[in-house]
Amino acid sequence: MNFPHSADEPDYGPLALLAGTWAGDTGLDRAPAPEGAEETPYDETLRFEAIGEVTNAGSQRLAALRYHQVVRRKADGEVFHNETGYWMWDAANGILMHSLTIPRGVCVLAGGRYRASSAQGGVVILEVSARLGDPDWGIVQSPFMRDRARTTAFEHRIEVRGEALEYRETTRLEIYGRRFEHSDGNRLIRQ
Repeated sequence: MNFPHSADEPDYGPLALLAGTWAGDTGLDRAPAPEGAEETPYDETLRFEAIGEVTNAGSQRLAALRYHQVVRRKADGEVFHNETGYWMWDAANGILMHSLTIPRGVCVLAGGRYRASSAQGGVVILEVSARLGDPDWGIVQSPFMRDRARTTAFEHRIEVRGEALEYRETTRLEIYGRRFEHSDGNRLIRQ
């Protein structure tokens, strides 16, 4: 699948499909709790804004989208997750990057190679991952989080089908004396 762009505009590649506002109300957060796990149904709004092209060291050109994700518990409407970051596309190398920051003292730079075969049957799949200690795609966390709720890995998969976006995100943690897969997933519709 080719993603059209003009010579005057940055090449957003597969990220062009994300630009805009998305909303969904079928989310499920499976998070660690001291005695096991808790599941929280949620709704969310996810906004992607094209910010143009960034040039690194005079040679690498990235097209970037800034995003803001706000997640609310369905039970009481309270915000329990607020995340900001960027999705970037390195067209010359076919690399996707996702940088994110959550206000818990954790930052992630995840990456992955986009393959045209990921665009099958009108579905575009974006996949990125990061690992603690990885020299390319890593995780930085505050001393408190490192010692009490260490993030060891992060995986994010997005599937875009026309005006629908589905995602699954898994964060591997060491918390409460055990290893845990914190997962989130939702289906959103373009607004």
